[in-house]
Amino acid sequence: ADKPNYPAYYEAVLKLLKPGGVFGIDNTLWGGRVADLTQTDESTEVFRKLNAFIHADTRVEMCLVPVGVGLTLCRKK
Repeated sequence: ADKPNYPAYYEAVLKLLKPGGVFGIDNTLWGGRVADLTQTDESTEVFRKLNAFIHADTRVEMCLVPVGVGLTLCRKK
């Protein structure tokens, strides 16, 4: 999937998923770029905003797995 549309995909998955369902989002650490504030390219910013949004989203429980480029697992409440 193209990175700028990850937030739209996130919302689409939530609409389709039953409570208790789990889904994963890859690249959420973007190879460490999200932690490097000197990186300001569009994809890095998308992941920073998406990570903050998911962290605050009360519709899901989430866990960010620091493997590879990052994997966020979400379980719909």
